Amino acid sequence: MWKARPEDNRVTPVNPSQSALPATAPAAATPPKDLHRPAAETHGGDVGHIGKSVVIRGELTGNEDLYLDGEVEGNINLRDHKLVIGPNGKIKATITARDVVVHGRIEGNIAASERVELKRSAILSGDVATCRIVIEDGAVFKGSIDIREQRDNKHDARKAATASPAVTHSGSVNANTTLSASPGVQASFLEPK
Repeated sequence: MWKARPEDNRVTPVNPSQSALPATAPAAATPPKDLHRPAAETHGGDVGHIGKSVVIRGELTGNEDLYLDGEVEGNINLRDHKLVIGPNGKIKATITARDVVVHGRIEGNIAASERVELKRSAILSGDVATCRIVIEDGAVFKGSIDIREQRDNKHDARKAATASPAVTHSGSVNANTTLSASPGVQASFLEPK
């Protein structure tokens, strides 16, 4: 075992006129972690939160990121923001957002301008249109995927394609998609980062 050093028990006052706190004083209280939210999605600026007991029927729109752990039936429109479907989330809706992270269940189509991420507990029945997609091992997905070009890199992607015709592939990926490559180049669905 280690021995406690005397300097470990000293508390240095912030203001010299204040007296030192006793060594047994509790540290500043830290807010408890929200155990229902996945750790990666709890930090950030303005984030709306819809709890697991909330049921919404109709259209849901907003101008901030949203963590949704309840039930929604209808349409969800968060065009320039991130939507996180929590593990208790049950969604029957058409979703439009910048980023969509799914831990729960979705029946409906997703249109994400940047990224869709299906976590291992996700169940998605519907079509996905996005620039990037991540599907973790264990996620359930039934539908089609339409991989779109990013608007910012459209020119760069075309220049690279004309300079070296390594892989030819048009926009969407489904069970019938085939990739063709030039001799000596390996074709892949994964893009280098």
